Amino acid sequence: MGIITPGQTIVYNRGVASKATGQAVTGDTIFEIGSVSKTFTATLAAYAQISGKLSLSDKASQYFPTLRGSRFDSVSVLNLATHTPGGLPLQVPEGITDIVQLIAYFRNWRPAYAPGTYRTYSNSGIGLLGLVTAQSMNGDFATLEQTTLSAGLGLHHTYLGVPQAQAGNYAQGYTMGLNPVRMTAGVAAAETYGIRTTAADLLRFVAANMRMLDLDQQRQQAITATHTGYCQVGAMTQDLVWEQYRYLVGLPDLLAGNADKIILQANPVTALDPPLPRATMC
Repeated sequence: MGIITPGQTIVYNRGVASKATGQAVTGDTIFEIGSVSKTFTATLAAYAQISGKLSLSDKASQYFPTLRGSRFDSVSVLNLATHTPGGLPLQVPEGITDIVQLIAYFRNWRPAYAPGTYRTYSNSGIGLLGLVTAQSMNGDFATLEQTTLSAGLGLHHTYLGVPQAQAGNYAQGYTMGLNPVRMTAGVAAAETYGIRTTAADLLRFVAANMRMLDLDQQRQQAITATHTGYCQVGAMTQDLVWEQYRYLVGLPDLLAGNADKIILQANPVTALDPPLPRATMC
């Protein structure tokens, strides 16, 4: 459990990192953080925008010649970052084993909705956001995430692939039946759910998003940009991957925003024009 106070961060550890060995959780324990990884991808995309490498209004097809002439001529980077490209599936379809196959799938994809009109939470869409970002920066996503983002934010124990030297600190996950399990590697895993990190590093990432760190101007601008609201889904405002609510927010609205309907179904959105600055949100 991590706590941030002005000028101080505290992490409390409890339990074991492995039921088999009984190894205690410590400050060095590395955890899988799942889809929180998407907020890292959004931050890297915002950093690319601040750096002049891409614009949120750019079409996704600009960065992949194979997608030119496809429906992605009408899908913007902003659509990808707000889950509004038109109904991409939640998961990368079965049988797709590499990026070439994924881009070929996108080439033949047919949207169910006009871009910007419906929100459909999608790993495949955020995966493409990460790929577009990497293309705009002329690099590999995993390398850029580690060197440009994590290292630049002072996250020195945050990984997309746990180094062998840190393997002993990697917490073991378990299924509902308490069987050992690890996060499954797959196409676009790095961009959507692949981050492993310590509680202290994740707490530092939270502090960065609360504007509590002394960061360089570009990275701070990028983080701030991810908290701009672009469309409304019920009481929830969709930012760049992040989801925000007006303060004070009631429990029913929080429950509705985390219900299966929002996660698994298409929901109409109301575009915010102009976008909602971070200062008016919580």
